[in-house]
Formats: sequence, C-alpha cells, structure tokens
Amino acid sequence: MGKTLNILGISCFYHDSAACLVRDGAIAAAAQEERFSRIKHDASFPSQAISFCLEKEGLSPEDLDYVVFYDKPVLSFERILLTHLHLAPRGLAAWIKAMPKWLVQNLHVSKILKQKLGYQGVTLYTEHHEAHAASAFYPSPFDEAAILTVDGVGEWATAAWGTGRGNKIELAAELHFPDSIGLLYSAFTSFCGFTVNSGEYKLMGLAPYGKPVYRDTILKELVDLKPDGSLRLNMRHFAFAGTKSMTNRSFAALFNGPPRKPESPLTQREMDLAASIQAVTEEALIKMACFVHGQTGMKNLCLAGGVALNCVANSKILKQTPFENIWIQPAAGDAGGAIGAALCVWHRYLENPRQNPDRTDLMGGAFLGPAFCQDTVADFLETAGYPFEKLDPATRAASIAWHLAQGKIVGYFSGPMEFGPRALGARSILADPRPPEMQEVLNTLVKNRESFRPFAPCVLEENACQYFDLDRPSPFMLLVAPVKEAHRLPGNDDEQSPFFERISRARSSIPAVTHLDYSARVQTVNPQTKPDFAAVLKWFERLTGCPVLVNTSFNVRGEPIVCTPQDAYRCFMQTNINILVMEDCLLEKEQQPPFMEND
Repeated sequence: MGKTLNILGISCFYHDSAACLVRDGAIAAAAQEERFSRIKHDASFPSQAISFCLEKEGLSPEDLDYVVFYDKPVLSFERILLTHLHLAPRGLAAWIKAMPKWLVQNLHVSKILKQKLGYQGVTLYTEHHEAHAASAFYPSPFDEAAILTVDGVGEWATAAWGTGRGNKIELAAELHFPDSIGLLYSAFTSFCGFTVNSGEYKLMGLAPYGKPVYRDTILKELVDLKPDGSLRLNMRHFAFAGTKSMTNRSFAALFNGPPRKPESPLTQREMDLAASIQAVTEEALIKMACFVHGQTGMKNLCLAGGVALNCVANSKILKQTPFENIWIQPAAGDAGGAIGAALCVWHRYLENPRQNPDRTDLMGGAFLGPAFCQDTVADFLETAGYPFEKLDPATRAASIAWHLAQGKIVGYFSGPMEFGPRALGARSILADPRPPEMQEVLNTLVKNRESFRPFAPCVLEENACQYFDLDRPSPFMLLVAPVKEAHRLPGNDDEQSPFFERISRARSSIPAVTHLDYSARVQTVNPQTKPDFAAVLKWFERLTGCPVLVNTSFNVRGEPIVCTPQDAYRCFMQTNINILVMEDCLLEKEQQPPFMEND
C-alpha cells in the first residue's frame, strides 16, 4: 500500500477563512476559522482550522504533500492597484490604509505558512473562480455538468462558466470587475442598513414584504443586463471601486433619500428595494444559466460562489431554465474555496480520476468539522458542576422529541460540526413549527435578531412531499419550496396592514417556517447521512403527527455557530433555550446554577 497523499486547502484574508484537508482525493476535514476564534466571518489566517484538520487525521505539517491557496494574490493586488490608479487621487486614503496588509500579509502566503505552520513544502495557487468551480463540480454527484460561479469579486473575475467532465474542468469565459451581480446585491445590502458579506441573507428574507417597484430603475440606471446574463454597472452611482463605501449620493438620489442607518426602523422603501434587487438578481442568474445551457447542452448544473447561497434564486434557476438537475456547494462562499483548491490539486494538477460509483455528493452531508465524544462532553459537564441527565441511546430520540412536543426550544449538539453557513442538525436550535408565536419567540428571545427573518423547516426526505412542493432532496437548505396548499391558511394577509402585524400572522399549519409568500427554505434529512437527527424527526412525527421541525443555527446574532461544548453551554445559558442536548447528555435550564460570563 502506497503512502497517502495529503493536500491542505486554505482560504483567508478576505472573509470566511477556512481550511480543508483532502487525503487521496477524499475530503477528510474542513472548518471555518470563525468557529474557533469566535469572530464572525473571521478573515485571518486559519491557524486553528488548520490545526483541527491535521489533528483529526493525526498529521503534522511535515506530512503535507501540498498546501494550496484558493486565490492568486498577485492578480488581486493588480486589480486593486490598477483600480486605484485609474481613480487617483480619489480613493488615495483607502489605498494607503490597505497597503500595509497587502505588503506584509496577503502577498506572502508561502512565507506565512512557514512562520505560522512550520510548513516547508510546496505551495500552490488556484485562481479564485477555479477554486469555486472545483468546489462545485468535484464533490457533486454528476459525471459531467455545466458549471456557473458567481460572487462579488475574486482577482478580476466576478462570474465564470465552464464544464466539468470526469476529472477535467474547463472554464470558458469570465465576467470581470467592476461588473458584478454580487457587488450589486451587496450595494443594496449596505444601502438598506445591513452589513456586506453577512447581511445579504437579511435582504433576501425581507424581499417578500416588498414589491419590485424599483426594478426598472435598477435596470435603466444602474445595470445594463444583456440577454446572456453578462452585465455592465454604471459606476457613476457606486463607490466600492475606490472606497470602503458601496454607494454614493447619486445612488441615494435614485432611491428617494440616504441609506437606512443600521438598527433603525425598516420602512416600506427598504422592503421594496429588497424585492427589486432580488428580482433583478434572479433575472440575471436565469439569463446566465440559460446561456450556459445553450452553450453546453448539458442537463446538470453545478453552482458556487457567494451568490449561489441565494436559495430563492437557485430555485428559480431550477424551475425556469432547461437544466434538469442542479447541485450547489453548501459552503458556496469563500470558505468553500478551501475545498475547491485542494480538490483542484488532486484532480487537475495531479490528474487523478474522480471516484464516485454511487453517484452521491462527496461532502458527507457537510459534517466535516470537530466532534466531541460522549465522554468528553460528560467530563466537561461534571467538572463544571452542571447537572445533566444521561440519555439511554435506545430512547434518546424519543426523549428529545417529547420535549419538543411540549413546546420546549432545544439546543442540539451532536456529531461533527457542519462546514458552511447552515446548521444542518449538528449545531442546531430545534423547535415545534406549529405554535403561531414560535417565530417571534425564536427571533427575539433566542436569536436576538430581526423579527421578520424566517426560519427553515427540516423534514425527512420521505416526508418532504407531504408538506412542500419539492420533487428532490434539499439537504443543504439551498432551495426554497412552496408550502402545499393543503397546509396553508388562506386569506390571512393584508398588504395594507402594518409591517409587524404581517410578520405575526399564521400562514399555514407550520407557521414558524412559512414565509410571507408561503415559501420555505427546506432541509431534507437523509437517515443514512444523519441518523440521530432523523430519529428525532421520526419520533416528533409519532408524538404530534407533524414530521417537520424548525431548524436554525445554534448561535445568537453577531456570533458564529457554536463549535465546542463550552460554546454550546454558554449560548444555552444566555438565551431562552429550554433544553440543551450534547451527544447523550440532556440539560434542563431550570436545573442549572447561575451562569457567570467567565464560566
């Protein structure tokens, strides 16, 4: 037996830093730095994520054959330099501020690897959208597929398309900075008072409360959208090319006033802006996908890049383009670039074949992060003096489901942590979706976030069609589906009603996971992929007749998803979560001692 070949992929210095270890072509481990540092969207060198990947497999830096970075820093630096030269002297302050980081850090990846990791071997680089494309195609269940990657910007590219066949990826064309549907969406995210690179989900969730009244203005004044989905931004209205700001006064003049201040009340203008940019984004992506289908004639499409996290647009692509199947990288943003970079070396650089005889996706359900065994959890709780009940594995699922059926909110911590932005049943908060007040309770008393934001339903694959118009698995919460008519409560929405009244109205028999437009961001659960989670769902259905649960990420607003038992306990005690389950340990809030922040 030959030596195992180890490839470490890393992404960092922009946002959502991550590391991934690929061993003989298989994804062995992957994690985001934010989960360890507790800094949301941490952009720093992923030292702790790398340490986890190596320790999980019992490796040291000397065991690595290649380290690969998901971006070519020289190309990104070239874009920034030429952009600022073109705009000079405007943007000089931003240039001066950015330069130390580039000259000391971003241009010296191999040097930093030696300093922080002690790695002395070969360092390789993929292009940014090459890494996105590889993360989309290589783990997918398809032998061949068209590939579409769309994000804000990576080096010069803002979108790319190509094909994947076997172990070959060929990128045919790119769209270049500053013309970017991702940056356009982020401009509206910022203008509506949300944070770029994290608030885009909020804008998408706000869209159903508005009407696309600004769509024509966007298409006339801001973006020239071509039939093939390519576009040209009118940079007279944007500031992102040379400053930290996304928009300028000219942009504000088009939309009736200055940007919304963060945390200030939302108005109908922001809702209509959200609906409008969502409509334009969907139109652009549908045009792109139709063009790519026309060029390739393929029935399968793979998607990655941050824009591929727009689950509403993904569903429109599936319904309104000729593609029969789509597969979306669950960590579609920059974090997933670590996976793509590592797989690029294995398949493109080393020319190893793909091996996927079962035609399944190779992400392992995205459960690629740290896990903590029962003994480790119990030792932590016993040492700290936190009371808990040891669940019998034979009745574990039934006990958890019983608490959920009683209306309790459950923090669920089980098995390896998810990779990517979604909690999928390893680091989740679970609840009964049927009480009309559950969405408000979760948003305000648990998550501490905006009350309009919807929650995702999780349901066993076999039961999904009972509640949702969904004809395929959706394991990563990257597709939306309408709630079936049989479960809707008709005539309950008045568009003239105040915003917060509309939020609180029940729209279906599972109101906590039914959005204003009767849509839901569905997670289907496969018993083979996540048996413990599937068992809880089965027992909840036996107890209540409802096979659906609320599944939201185990964190509060502004913090990353919990990683360790310590993180989980802290979040449990600082919120209105009633029950904490960590592996086979169950904790009730009422039994816990007073919690101090430094516990």
